[in-house]
Formats: sequence, structure tokens, C-alpha cells
Amino acid sequence: IVEASVYDDPKFFRRLADATRTLRVGPGFELATDIGPLIDPPSGNLLRALTTLDNGESWLVEPASLAESERLWSPGIRVGVTAGAWFHQTECFGPVLGVMRARDLTHALELQNAVEFGLTAGLQSLDSNEIDRWINTVEAGNLYVNRGITGAIVQRQPFGGWKRSVVGPTVKAGGPRYVASLCRWSADTAFPDASVIDAYRAWAGDEVSAEHDPSGLRSETNVLRFRPLSGGVAVRLAANQSSVAVALVAEIGRITICNVHISLASEETDDAFADRVGSLRVDRLRILGPTSDVIRAAAHRCGIAVDDSDLNPSPALELPRWMREQSVTRTRHRHGHIA
Repeated sequence: IVEASVYDDPKFFRRLADATRTLRVGPGFELATDIGPLIDPPSGNLLRALTTLDNGESWLVEPASLAESERLWSPGIRVGVTAGAWFHQTECFGPVLGVMRARDLTHALELQNAVEFGLTAGLQSLDSNEIDRWINTVEAGNLYVNRGITGAIVQRQPFGGWKRSVVGPTVKAGGPRYVASLCRWSADTAFPDASVIDAYRAWAGDEVSAEHDPSGLRSETNVLRFRPLSGGVAVRLAANQSSVAVALVAEIGRITICNVHISLASEETDDAFADRVGSLRVDRLRILGPTSDVIRAAAHRCGIAVDDSDLNPSPALELPRWMREQSVTRTRHRHGHIA
């Protein structure tokens, strides 16, 4: 996605084409190879991306098969990709790039956030105001500023996406909460009660509004932070859940800045809630009590992650389930000079 002042400059496309044509295609075992082979001959979406243009598009660099096996392809660049076009909305895992024109940063963010996926995103800019705005607006799990957007490293850039680029609670692989997310935790039978609210608030004060950079590099910041869920959480409470549980869920929503939609089994049937869960447009469904297959199936059809774990008195285990994690990596040097 290229801002208009650059997109409209013919020198940009000449340089992009030259840089692409100099990439060396070859076997993965040769050290000089820039672009290695595909796992399988292209088919489906990738074959269409490598061979077929849509209305208004043209090849800046046309890709070509370089081997009989069709596993080696020279990289291609298609220009003129428009908002909502097939290539804009479709993931294609292969050596083909689509270039889109954006009027300004606002338009670029609209284009970037308009897709169903949100694994990694990158920005090239030397304007600190643009960078800050982009970091706080773009919808992806791993953000990279003025550097490549691949090669995530454990701790430095814990890895995991948003939207349809993730399944489950979005706890990042390689991050401090990943191992705990693989465990099944149970609470004392006397829980929930209101005694944990102060502990929740204290933990949130230290963690939710803070940005952590455990690597501490001078040349690059690598921040791990929590961000609110844009759609919120739907909570399905079993008939035997107490009013304390309802109040606790509502307070968790306030602490984590999360919109909470509560459905009580004592007041709404499984079928009725299943019929309307999609219209809530939430990111997650928390089921507190016996799991209903009807509700679970309805959530899956709508792409809503289901969490049927018990409420936990530990804020470090409970509160991350109501938020999402984000890694932000920003290069702080230019030509060797620390910014």
C-alpha cells in the first residue's frame, strides 16, 4: 500500500521492478538463493495470483515458471489493485506482490484494516506522528516499523495474530504467558467472589496500561502490550451462576476496557442466544458453566473464538482472556545513527 506521492512517481516503479528482477530464484540449499521453491505446484488462489489479472490491473513484473515441476517461479508484481479487489482480500502464499495506491495515511489504514486477517503489518515512514498514529490504529498482532516484517524471535517479538489470523485467546507464542495458556486451570469451589477485584485492578494498573520491552536493545524497541478487543466478549452464564459472578464479569469488562454482553441461561434459552450471538459482532464467547453444543456451533459459524474456562482468581491468568496481545517492533537507527 503506497501513498499517492510515491505511487505516482515513475521512479518508484522503476526501482521496484529493478529490485525485483535482481532477486535470485533457485534451490533452497544454495546460499545465493533469494526465492526458493514452492512446497507444491501452485493451485487455487496462488495459481490465480500468479497467472490472472483482474480489471484495471497490469503486470509491472510478470511471474514465470522456471522449472518443469512448476515449483520455481520468478517473482511477480501486479499494480492497480483496488479496494475490495480479489487480490486485496485474499491470502496468496507465493512470490507475487500487489501494489495499491492510497491517498494518504488515513486511506492506507482503511485499506490495510479492511481485510479479514491480521497477522503481521509493516510501515515505512520517518514521520514520528505518522508512526504513532499507525501503531495505535492498525489491526494486527505483530507490527514492524522501518524494517522487515518476518523473522519473529522468541521474547523479542512474541508471535500471534488478530482477527482470522488466530484461533483462541490470542496469547502469543514465545511470550511470557504462552505456557500458561496451554494449561487447564481450576479455581477454589468458593470462587467467584468480590474479594479479587482489588487484585485485578492492581495487576491491570501494572500490566494493561504498560508497555514492556524485556530485550532492552538500543537500536530497536520490541514492545509487548495489551490492546482492547474491538468487538468485546459475550458471556454465557449458567443458571446456577450467582449474582456475584455477574458483577465480577461486569467489573472485569471495566478494568480491561472491554465491551461485555451478558446472557443468563435462566433468562434466555440456548437456542435463542445461539440465534443472536452472531449479531453481537464480538471477538470471543466466554461460556461459564456447562457447554452447549448449539451455542458453540453458532459461535464457530460466525468465526467467534470460544473460551469455556472457569473464572480464575489470579489476575495474571484471568484478565488476558479479556484482551489481546500485540508486539510492536520499531527500528531506532538510520544508517547506523540511533534515533
